[in-house]
Order: sequence, then structure tokens, then C-alpha cells
Amino acid sequence: MATPDGSEATPAFDTSQPTIARVYDALLGGKDNFAADREGAATYLKFVPDAGRCAIDNRAALVKGVQYLVRDAGIDQFLDIGSGLPTQKNTHQAAQEIDPNAKVVYVDVDPIVLAHGRALLATNDSTIVVTADLRKPQEILDHEEIKDHLDWDRPIALMIVGIHMHFHDDEKPDEWVRTLMDKLAPGSYLFITDFVDTGEPLQKAIEQAGLESLGNGWIRTPERIEQHFLGLPLVPPGIDFLERWNPADPEGDIPDVEDLQPYQRILMGGIAKKG
Repeated sequence: MATPDGSEATPAFDTSQPTIARVYDALLGGKDNFAADREGAATYLKFVPDAGRCAIDNRAALVKGVQYLVRDAGIDQFLDIGSGLPTQKNTHQAAQEIDPNAKVVYVDVDPIVLAHGRALLATNDSTIVVTADLRKPQEILDHEEIKDHLDWDRPIALMIVGIHMHFHDDEKPDEWVRTLMDKLAPGSYLFITDFVDTGEPLQKAIEQAGLESLGNGWIRTPERIEQHFLGLPLVPPGIDFLERWNPADPEGDIPDVEDLQPYQRILMGGIAKKG
């Protein structure tokens, strides 16, 4: 709903139920969360004591991926879906410390992200926050603020970081992403991280934690995660555990899988390029 000046009104939000964005904020050590969200975070920590470190590693991978996209791939536009609260170091900071003119659109279904994001980004003209839902990709594409902020004739990085696990395969989330990618110009990129299933107990534990705290949070095999990229060619090193994944230096000093801590084998990520 628009306000009289044409901007998007801040929807009301329910603080009695945990949300993905606020539970993630709590795990990151942020302050933009409520008791229900902290209870949700506590459930994660009960099953996976290092869940907070998983959240930090996912954010570190986001920064690593964004900086590769700016510095090495020349991307200066980002559409960050399911972005969560723009606190800690997030997409706009990672991009704009390299290219101050990089444009970022944060999209999240949680209306508190809009409320807090506007306050945090009030002086940042290159970054906007909107309320929208990945489940309705056409509404994202039709959103006037998003259309006006990005140049759709040039490459854009679509970010689905730490969000796929919250949708069951029966919902066909890859088709939502396909709708968005089909709109993007050649030379655009798709950046994804997701919970992985390679048969380890802690991976199953984080799935159980998600289902108990949020009602979602499924793990997937590496082969299934690769399908998220819609057949687009993956940037080296392809998909990997986040601690080992570094597109800026894919053949650098990479730890052996056996040397990773169990919590470092919960998330995988990758980036693909649209030709």
C-alpha cells in the first residue's frame, strides 16, 4: 500500500510468531528481534550448538560472493531476495565498499525488514528495501520501486542466499527463481546458499531445528542444490561447503573436507552466470 507521497507504507507485523529474518538476526547477535524470535534461535542452538556460527559463516559467504561479483565480474546491481534485516555486514556494505555507486534492492516478506531497513538506509540513495515474497516472483518484477531502481537492460546479480531451505521442493521454488532469471539481462548472475545433506548427523539436526522453530528448513543433496541453478554454468569452483568456497580464488588454499568442523558442513553455496 502506498503512502500519500507515493512510497510504500510499512505493513503491520506480528511479534508473537518467529520469522526467518528475525531468527537469523538473533543468531547473528543482532538486536532487531523479539522474544518469539529468540526462542526460535534457542531451538536452533539446542539442536546445533554452533548454529550461530553457521549464520555468521553464511553471512561471510554472502560478503565473499558479493565482493567477487563486484570486483571480478563487474556487477553493480543486486536483487537480494529473502534478504533479512540489513544489519551486520550485508550486501550493500560489501558491494559499496568496492563500488560506492552499486545499487542494491533488498526484498523480504517480513514487514519489519522494511521498517528497520528504511531507518538504517535513510541516507543511502543507492539501496532500497521493499516487502515482497519470492513465492510471487511476478509481483517482484512488477514492483514499481524495484523497476525504477535497477537498470533491467544491464546485468543484475540475483541473490537467493540462505532462503531456499525454507521452501519445500513440493512448492517448486526453482520455478520462482526461473521467472526472475528469465527477466534478467545476459551476463547476470545467480548466487545461492542452501542447507546440504551429505548424510551427516548435524545436517539432519539443523533440519529438525528449523522444522520445530519455524516449520521449515529442509536439507538437500549437493545434486539437488546444483539444480537450483537452472542449468546455468557455475563459476569455479562450482558448489562447495562455504568454508571451502571462494570464487575469487577457486584454486587457493582450500581446507580438506575432513578438516572442516561439523557445523562447517551444513551449508553449501555457488554462483552461476546467465549467458
